[in-house]
Amino acid sequence: MTGAMRWAGAWQPAAPPPEPAEAPVAIVIDGMSQAVLMATPADLHDLALGFALTEGVIAAPDDVLGFDQAQVEVRGFAAHEARLWLRPGLSAALTERRRSMIGPVGCGLCGVDSIAAALPRVVAVGSDWRMPAADVARAMAALGAGQVLRQATPAMHGAGFWDGAAVLVREDVGRHNALDKLAGALARQGMDASAGAVVMSSRLSVDLVQKAARLGVPILIGASAPTALALDWAERAGITLIGRARGAEFDLYTHPWRIIETP
Repeated sequence: MTGAMRWAGAWQPAAPPPEPAEAPVAIVIDGMSQAVLMATPADLHDLALGFALTEGVIAAPDDVLGFDQAQVEVRGFAAHEARLWLRPGLSAALTERRRSMIGPVGCGLCGVDSIAAALPRVVAVGSDWRMPAADVARAMAALGAGQVLRQATPAMHGAGFWDGAAVLVREDVGRHNALDKLAGALARQGMDASAGAVVMSSRLSVDLVQKAARLGVPILIGASAPTALALDWAERAGITLIGRARGAEFDLYTHPWRIIETP
């Protein structure tokens, strides 16, 4: 993966902030996986304990007898297990309490019940669709103009499909939900996702890159910075990833050949 480049009317070296860490973290209680969260892999003891408390698995910290953690590798990606061991008698209820958390607005991967499911095989994008550098600002502006719900409340994410002339927009309180809605709209209207760019009002996490790859989207643009895992996935999937697209400037991280420098 090449270093990021900054577009500000012309290409220049970029010094973006460090990408935040993101990895699948399996919460394992008494040997049973309860959920897999896409999370920053730090303070995992706190994460596991807090999950157990807020999910009602335990009533108090004293219900936990031990903790350990391990790093594993799945398809070349780092993943983690955060393991809690409970006092006798509590684990009998875990099978009943074990549930999927599919659908929360915070994360498109929270709740998948195995790390392998959180790190599926990389889908390669073969589209050679390109766009002028100046169109990144046009696409982001069109996304903002098309976010009707956000004009009523700022608590809305937007996902748009830019085909070089116009943008199709869908909104939701969750960024991954917004992208799912956009995917459905493209399918219903018979639009080719490989012949355009997806623009997002949010940061770019790995779940968004994975969804874009499944759609065949060649260029993914976000208003905020991508995570390190999102960058890695985009590089492997062949997606051109652009972050911090604000005004006429943006950072270009992967597969820069799709962005054409034109007046």
